[in-house]
Amino acid sequence: MSKELIIRSKSSSVDFALLKDGKLIEYQKEVGTNKFNVGDVFLAKIKKTLPGLNAAFVNVGYEKDAFLHYHDLGPRVRSFLKFIKGVSTGKVKDFSLKKFPLEPEIHKDGAIADAIQSNQSVLVQIIKEPISTKGPRISSELSLAGRYLVLVPFSDRVSISQKIPTREEKTRLKKLVLSIKPKGFGVIVRTVAQDKKVAELDRDMQQLHKRWLDLCQSIRKADYPSRVLNELNRASSILRDIFDDSFTGIHVDDKNLLGEVKDYLDQIAPDKKSIVKLFDSETPIFERFGVERQIKTSFGRTVSMSRGAYLIVEHTEALHVIDVNSGNRSNKAKNQEDTALEVNLIAATEIARQLRLRDMGGIIVIDFIDMINSENRRKLFDHFRSEMDTDRAKHKILPPSKIGLIQMTRQRVRPEMEIKTMEANPNKNGEVEAPIVLLDRIQADVERIVNHPKHNKKKICIHAHPFVAAYLTQGMKSVRFQWYLKHKKWIKVVPRDAYTYLHYRFFDRNSKVIHL
Repeated sequence: MSKELIIRSKSSSVDFALLKDGKLIEYQKEVGTNKFNVGDVFLAKIKKTLPGLNAAFVNVGYEKDAFLHYHDLGPRVRSFLKFIKGVSTGKVKDFSLKKFPLEPEIHKDGAIADAIQSNQSVLVQIIKEPISTKGPRISSELSLAGRYLVLVPFSDRVSISQKIPTREEKTRLKKLVLSIKPKGFGVIVRTVAQDKKVAELDRDMQQLHKRWLDLCQSIRKADYPSRVLNELNRASSILRDIFDDSFTGIHVDDKNLLGEVKDYLDQIAPDKKSIVKLFDSETPIFERFGVERQIKTSFGRTVSMSRGAYLIVEHTEALHVIDVNSGNRSNKAKNQEDTALEVNLIAATEIARQLRLRDMGGIIVIDFIDMINSENRRKLFDHFRSEMDTDRAKHKILPPSKIGLIQMTRQRVRPEMEIKTMEANPNKNGEVEAPIVLLDRIQADVERIVNHPKHNKKKICIHAHPFVAAYLTQGMKSVRFQWYLKHKKWIKVVPRDAYTYLHYRFFDRNSKVIHL
């Protein structure tokens, strides 16, 4: 398994594409105008409390007030409020928290009015970006994320990632962290800290502690509301969370961004700096690495899978619905149940990819193909859960319901990635699917025909619009030639002036239509 990060810089945004063995598994966009990213810390004012919701609206400078629920205050919110007031007035000059007297913790089932008041200054962190008509969701329990550790002010707990498998390793890491942890701070040990030495953990700890001191220094000079700590840029944030030894290349098409990536990689993995390369070519970087094509074929309402199977993805205000269809699938399965299981397993893998790729959150309902056998349903459920294990977003998957639906929730911290895949119709008003999607459909149909026992021995001819026909046959390494190398079968391509741009048909040697 190899991973590559492709970074495209544009005047208004920076695009990040994560490839796993050449397949697009994650796509993110950093827009320069977005000032409310997850992880950003703001010095804000409580606008008003809402006892009915046990929450408060907070002015963070966004057009819509941010939402702060009582459960997001954190148990040490009184200590935080006292500290902020002291720093703002200049009474607190020691930011290390070693000698800062802590206030009593708030009750976990208390009321918002007992903890905070209107017009009170508060330090908050964005935990959910503005989505649709809603403002950002915030928390006053801050956490500063590093490569291996997460630093939590006004805490003394040391928590170890549950994904670290062995008890011995958890115990070792806890002892190491306790030996280097500054007083007044709690620590969360991330999964990537497994097998790391104390020197690496300490270096990460020192960097996080410095970020805290810089944050406190910014509070003194800050107005209300204002951002006092930026989350890392998206490139560094992605590398911090997902970088590992399986990365084989990081390709960037901007020199300034290249320097930022190298500087950050020098901090977390200096021996891997050589994999960061500047892409300098007339061909756009996303087209060179096949990202543009995968975006066009992965973000539409219909998502094609192998041998004719496909997904239908629908979005509503309340939830997302995914329907699994076998299509006109040809395979070697003995019966309908085996076919359903095979398609469902393929679909489960693709759905896990789609959720991560589109960053779909909230309630998701998946309608897999019905299966009678309870053992097959269990296989599907276990397979889907294992495919979702690599997803960094928090999620919960319920077993199949009585009517065969799988329901799940997935954490939503930013707006869903929406990309328009339809294009303007060149012949009339309206829209048509992207030509590159059409070519993928033709290729899928060719594969189904040559693998079908009824058609595989027949002469095959495809009739298509002259533009499409020219694309299929042009050059020494044409698409048709690639078909020949793969299937050992020469397919005749006939241009038809009478055909519309998106129309094509397959014929046999007797000029009879091959129905799929």
